[in-house]
Amino acid sequence: MSTKLEDEETQYNVVREGKADILQPKSVFYNPVQEFNRDLTVAVISNFAQLLREEIKNDTSKNKRHLKPKNDKKWPDTSGEVVQKTDVKESEEQTCDGDVEAGKKYADGISILEGLAASGLRSIRFGLEIPGVQRIVTNDFDKTAVEVIQKNIERNKLEHLVTSSLGDASMVMYMSKGTDAAFDVIDLDPYGGASQFLDAAVQSVGEGGLLCVTCTDMALLCGNTPESCRARYGTMSYRSAYCKEMALRILLQSLETTANRYSRYIVPMISISADFYIRVFVRVFTSAAKVKLSSLKLANIYHCSGCGAFTIQKLARKIPTKGDNFKMAAAHGPPVTEICEHCEHKHYVVGPVWADRLHDTDFVKKVISYVQKKSSDFQTHKRIVGMLSLVSEELKDCPMYYVIDDVCQQVHLSSFNQEIFMSALLNAGFEVSMSHAEQNSIKTNASNRDIWDIVRSWEKTHPVTEKRRVPGSVTANILSKEPILKVSFDLHPGAKQESKKRGLSRYPQNPEKFWGPKPRAKKSEVDSTESMVDKRIKLQGKRKKNQETDETAAGNAKRKLDSLPS
Repeated sequence: MSTKLEDEETQYNVVREGKADILQPKSVFYNPVQEFNRDLTVAVISNFAQLLREEIKNDTSKNKRHLKPKNDKKWPDTSGEVVQKTDVKESEEQTCDGDVEAGKKYADGISILEGLAASGLRSIRFGLEIPGVQRIVTNDFDKTAVEVIQKNIERNKLEHLVTSSLGDASMVMYMSKGTDAAFDVIDLDPYGGASQFLDAAVQSVGEGGLLCVTCTDMALLCGNTPESCRARYGTMSYRSAYCKEMALRILLQSLETTANRYSRYIVPMISISADFYIRVFVRVFTSAAKVKLSSLKLANIYHCSGCGAFTIQKLARKIPTKGDNFKMAAAHGPPVTEICEHCEHKHYVVGPVWADRLHDTDFVKKVISYVQKKSSDFQTHKRIVGMLSLVSEELKDCPMYYVIDDVCQQVHLSSFNQEIFMSALLNAGFEVSMSHAEQNSIKTNASNRDIWDIVRSWEKTHPVTEKRRVPGSVTANILSKEPILKVSFDLHPGAKQESKKRGLSRYPQNPEKFWGPKPRAKKSEVDSTESMVDKRIKLQGKRKKNQETDETAAGNAKRKLDSLPS
């Protein structure tokens, strides 16, 4: 349970989350909504550590450095100083031969870097809750933050496992590149976007290692400023009904193309859109041969500016040659005409984006099982189980999704029940699932024509008024065509997904006021006793009141002028 109590030292608050008990400067905002992010990360890394141990035991991992455990006693930082590690006697170090426990140091355990640690809460939780760890480096570029991190390490008695580091996150990662000090896990949770850290991250993570990356610059990723998105992530974004999944696929595309420059490629384990951010967990491997196949995993999207229909166009295609061999070639295109066949509006070209799988379903199920067994350790376990259960049910090879409300709005048709829409698709022989990224969403292998045929068939018994059928409008152009697909709206037993039958928490609502990303802390506010949240509460509605006052004054002045003799 997360609580917030005043500490004896007036400049700190005490934050208790998971098994951690840390000091946090009052100028640093503790956002309880992010506890879900940290709980999920602890669960994912714990399962990844177990997976890596099994691979090494079965000799299927290319990460051979675990076979020669290294007991380094110090970690150099980018400022030229050296942050000393507490000496641990060789006899006190254990190996991961049998059952492993959290809080203990294992000579052949995993190494973790938290690049942007702030108060170090995440790393403290890693040290106390993840079994089979060798070392955790907790880095921040702010000297005051590192001092707080060191206090929290000592406060939680983790000197043998966790090391504080002062330096630029990218430089810390570059320093470990290609050495025995390479990290098995790198966690990046920046304020805003992570684009500037990706180059260092994909190079410095160990073979088969795990990158955990958060981005909160959702406005950019969701299409508000496509030119800025291209500059940072190499992709033109577009604001659409499926923009939350597009944000995930833009980040994965950026990770993949960045890794490809160094003959590396990514394998997504879990990719989620939650609250005000996206979070991806990807493994990174090295293979020049597999890098050549990366263009098959990327695609452009043709998005209709009128009805919102979308078509995926892969960047490349495989051409079979002799035997089992093949060669790569550019894809044929475009897959659509200049004018949309459904509503007669023009298309936008968006991308490239990641068009391959977002998740490893087997790994997702292992994380669900882990969280269920250790539910008392995770305050947000209900939400983790609910969201990951929905993730595990998603269609694997169907990029993007439709939002039923948006589809109906295009033709001014009142939205109809999600299960009825899904039943119509299932009855017609298509696959269908929901998306974890958006309520009332559907992922399907049906074509745009099939989707509109279902809408046209429903409209036959729920007619749109004639005044909405303006000649040349999206509504008139779509509804003027007769449906080709034979549609049945009889309820299908598979229309209600298992996660919904079980009543799992899948789409939590906003839990509190000001639950989104907090403003970046300013140096001038470090010693301030009034937090930014307190200021926001105090000033809430003031702009509106000022505007009303200005409007009243302007009205009084106008009446006074009108009353003057001409």
